[in-house]
Amino acid sequence: MQKPDYHIFVCASFRGTEAKGKCIKKESLQLIPYLEEELADRGMNAMVSSTGCLKLCEEGPVMVVYPQGYWYRGVENEGAVDEILEALEEGKAAEKYLLT
Repeated sequence: MQKPDYHIFVCASFRGTEAKGKCIKKESLQLIPYLEEELADRGMNAMVSSTGCLKLCEEGPVMVVYPQGYWYRGVENEGAVDEILEALEEGKAAEKYLLT
């Protein structure tokens, strides 16, 4: 595997061994298969990982894109994922979801 251009982290709300935060309650993990499928369909070289709690529960679901360092909030559906990926393809941030 070659080094990915993007590493996308999706908050899974784990604190220790239990999912306690709000992202998972807002079905953040349901975004991962969609993200992986879209990345493949778009031919984007990226890796997707779930994370422990990112401690931004009120902003969730939260997604982080590296190496760009974009932190996204309110990524609640496939439409949001599409907007974020389209912006990445254009070499910019999806301002609508960007955590500032």
